[in-house]
Amino acid sequence: MMIRTLVVEDDPTLAAAHLGFVEAVQGFEPAGIAHSGREALRFIGRNRPDLILLDFGLPDMNGLDVCRSLRSGAGRSVDVIAVTSARDVETIHHAIAHGVTQYLIKPFMPSSLRERLERYAEYRQRLTSSRGLAAQQDVDLLFAALRGSRSEPLPKGLTTDSWRAVARVVREAERPLSSTHVAEAAGLSRVTARRYLEHLVTQELVTRSLRYGGGRPEQLYHWAARG
Repeated sequence: MMIRTLVVEDDPTLAAAHLGFVEAVQGFEPAGIAHSGREALRFIGRNRPDLILLDFGLPDMNGLDVCRSLRSGAGRSVDVIAVTSARDVETIHHAIAHGVTQYLIKPFMPSSLRERLERYAEYRQRLTSSRGLAAQQDVDLLFAALRGSRSEPLPKGLTTDSWRAVARVVREAERPLSSTHVAEAAGLSRVTARRYLEHLVTQELVTRSLRYGGGRPEQLYHWAARG
């Protein structure tokens, strides 16, 4: 059975990227995108996805409120992976208390999300293959399947807001852009924009190519994420 996954994210650039990441992992099927908490709850009530990638900083309600509504309504059996910039201990504590399966802090490398999705798939496989009463060893294996490893934060000196700005410029462009054009559009220096662009390349969100002309070839950047 495919794991139908809903992406709940108000930033269109990130939402499209996350949906592409989901689609690229074997065993997962994108169910759709919701850009607000209420839109997500309506979608879940109608379509009953298996898993939600949930941003907590939504425009209409906090992600924790979405979790509370899920647990008291039609989405009580839906699993949640938090994909959020919120990193305060209180929020994390409440997320765990409301049944969040995994917690991934933005921004992150695609490999970090892939790892968590693969661990979740292993958990689901173990869960569905189990029959009758579970022994302690079976319970331990279920919990072990969900334990993630280290996350991969932005390199030192880079910020989430600027990362989003640069990513948005490249994604919305109709043609490949130079670091100079990206810098102007994002309101950054060329050197700074180049750092973000190169990081997006390592994240496999952006591809790099060369344009040859009279003199030194120029590097161009193009959005590569699926979706």
